[in-house]
Amino acid sequence: IMPTCLLEMTPIITEPNTETKGARRLHVSAAFNAKPKVAMSRFEPGTSISYEKLHENIDIVRKRLNRPLTLSEKIVYGHLDDPVGQDIARGRTYLRLRPDRVAMQDATAQMAMLQFISSGLPKVAVPSTIHCDHLIEAQIGGVEDLKRAKEVNQEVYNFLATAGAKYGVGFWKPGSGIIHQIILENYAYPGVLLIGTDSHTPNGGGLGSICIGVGGADAVDVMAGIPWELKCPNVIGVKLTGSLSGWTSPKDVILKVAGILTVKGGTGAIVEYHGPGVDSISCTGMATICNMGAEIGATTSVFPYNHRMKTYLNKTGRADIAALADEHKDDLVPDKGCKYDQVIEINLSELKPHINGPFTPDLAHPVSEIGAVAEKNGWPLEVKVGLIGSCTNSSYEDMGRAASLAKQALDKGLKCKAAFTVTPGSEQIRATIERDGFSKILRDVGGVVLANACGPCIGQWDRKDVKMGEKNTIVTSYNRNFTSRNDANPATHAFVTSPEIVTALAIAGTLKFDPETDYLTAANGEKFKLEPPNGDELPARDFDPGQDTYQHPPAESGSVMVDVSPTSTRLQLLEPFDKWNGKDLEDLQVLIKVKGKCTTDHISAAGPWLKFRGHLDNISNNMLIGAINIENDAVNKIKNRLTGEYGGVPDVARHYKANGLSWVVVGDDNYGEGSSREHAALEPRHLGGRVILVKSFARIHGKAFGGNLLNLRLSVLIRIYTMELDTSQFPKLPLVPNFLFFSVLFSFFSPHCHSVLFSETNLKKQGMLPLTFTDPTDYDKIRPDDKISITGLATFAPGKPLKGVVKHGDGSQDIITLNHTFNENQVEWFHAGSALNRMKELQ
Repeated sequence: IMPTCLLEMTPIITEPNTETKGARRLHVSAAFNAKPKVAMSRFEPGTSISYEKLHENIDIVRKRLNRPLTLSEKIVYGHLDDPVGQDIARGRTYLRLRPDRVAMQDATAQMAMLQFISSGLPKVAVPSTIHCDHLIEAQIGGVEDLKRAKEVNQEVYNFLATAGAKYGVGFWKPGSGIIHQIILENYAYPGVLLIGTDSHTPNGGGLGSICIGVGGADAVDVMAGIPWELKCPNVIGVKLTGSLSGWTSPKDVILKVAGILTVKGGTGAIVEYHGPGVDSISCTGMATICNMGAEIGATTSVFPYNHRMKTYLNKTGRADIAALADEHKDDLVPDKGCKYDQVIEINLSELKPHINGPFTPDLAHPVSEIGAVAEKNGWPLEVKVGLIGSCTNSSYEDMGRAASLAKQALDKGLKCKAAFTVTPGSEQIRATIERDGFSKILRDVGGVVLANACGPCIGQWDRKDVKMGEKNTIVTSYNRNFTSRNDANPATHAFVTSPEIVTALAIAGTLKFDPETDYLTAANGEKFKLEPPNGDELPARDFDPGQDTYQHPPAESGSVMVDVSPTSTRLQLLEPFDKWNGKDLEDLQVLIKVKGKCTTDHISAAGPWLKFRGHLDNISNNMLIGAINIENDAVNKIKNRLTGEYGGVPDVARHYKANGLSWVVVGDDNYGEGSSREHAALEPRHLGGRVILVKSFARIHGKAFGGNLLNLRLSVLIRIYTMELDTSQFPKLPLVPNFLFFSVLFSFFSPHCHSVLFSETNLKKQGMLPLTFTDPTDYDKIRPDDKISITGLATFAPGKPLKGVVKHGDGSQDIITLNHTFNENQVEWFHAGSALNRMKELQ
């Protein structure tokens, strides 16, 4: 058998293997390997891009499948742990992959790093980074808000900085920018496979990357050097023809696609853009399209490598990567004749500006029609706030096009009628638009430049201009617009559109304004139309890097101390959940029957709650506070069946728990749509819930368990558990809870639990029963004051439905059949009370 090192450095040769050819092959190999290696990023000179390995795997799989491959397949299959033996079938099999790198935002990095610490490994196995972008609240302006965030979140930032330094993880300090923009500028490159602990990680697809949003436990697996499992995705092809012009922008492409596919249409698939229209879109425009692909449930989205990407790489200081990609371009574009599972065709020349919403990102409208639609539906026409930027639309091109419109208004003596905010995606963007005058123009027209962070996009917005419950309209260039997403106000009608349309509507102050046809009135009374926006794709004078906000992990980290305080209000150790008592679940009180959409934002809101992501009891006070109660169409107002009084959902749940009454949540379709949020499962269990019963669960990629024990560093884990590993270097780590160690250990030892529905899997791990109605119309049989018994648990087994006995207040009953997706290992989790408890039983 040829050694692996020789296999990796020897190119595939299709010529006859004669003695002469063999000699030539060795010469070619030696010459090839004499080339200097290209680092994955300037921050990691010791790493290198291996297009040779990618090509080798692609070649093996293409021959096995005997068909052309899509670009998505090339990159995904090119990272297979075992390309020779891996079973590959779109939509059916589970792939074991070797991602190139990991990225974590600060809200999710806390739990991920705590779990990695518990693994006992001295360093991460792949390049990894932490990005401080989620915990900065927008209030006054960038400088003041950043200063306040550093003070408020000092404990968390200190923990992340020291943990990063200890374990070889790069640390981007608060103010650096949003994780996805930093990745695009520094880490994404054509053909890379990256996983990130944020649902908009697919932003990197704009640089020909496969970037997938995952849960923290997946990140830990990859950082520990363990193959990561992904259900083999289907591939949806979006063929683009024509070219963008005028008021139409890249954002309109994904707004149109969202309207076609809806929030569920991309489930289990990678969306792959191709066709002649691709070349009319800038690299950052392609990133915008991929970013918002998360809103259609797609695993990720990707564009083929082209000259637009090459130009962007050159401008961001990565000419060496661009040159290398040129050499391997055949592996960075789809094969001719490849087949897609579904094809959508969009003529960019005919595409009109769109605006989607309110309350869902797939409710698509042409801008020319939104005014009339809003009037018909009673949506507020006045635009209270226009917000541009975020990880979705904060490129130099975006800011330039918005500034070109602002300049036209200023020249006519106008300012924005609506409040106007600007969120730069990174320190590099902030510094460059400041240097080139865009920031001044945007401020002069009435804008406030916020910190380089997520801000209002994720609810980190201390909004003062409207009262809670006041009906109003905002327009954003963000990606999500679920109820209460931006400002915690369920009456805010949020619309998603391009930065240029946001700017135009903020100037006009009303939804009833079509910039392509309608006129504004200048200060002197003159009527005028805005000219279509214009802006350079990239800065002529190159980017200004701004302040240095990156912390390199030190070469020697033995003296680095990781600090976790036992008195923290931000971090809390978990107590084990109770075991199943061996009986059916009798008389579970319906806590709330949810009406309509129930996303993870409804179940566990972000915004100001992000500071409690490490404190389960505190963050549980946001459980289901955004869900609509079918009994009264209200949010966070349910009837306490023990007292007869109305209260908030978490308050009533706590009262039931204190009185020994377990409960059930009843939900509609696509329960759990949105970001991958472990707290959406932890909180119900913590407050006494036992069952989540819905029509269907959202498909969000989450933790994929499995693996060959020979590859899972069993000896290291045993040494950790038996305390043979020297932990003297971690004097402050007794505070790291045992549950974290077992959580990681469990993921190592679960060969049959594959990536299924993220919301379901997380619920199962906490000992909950996620169940679905066999007949969706049975949802209508359940009344808000019912009690439900779950029977058949004594013979609970994979593929065997359970029964629900619905007991009504009038004494009548309904018997319904309930489906589940538990496998054998997951049934054991339920019996033990949680996955963690089960692992403790096995020790």
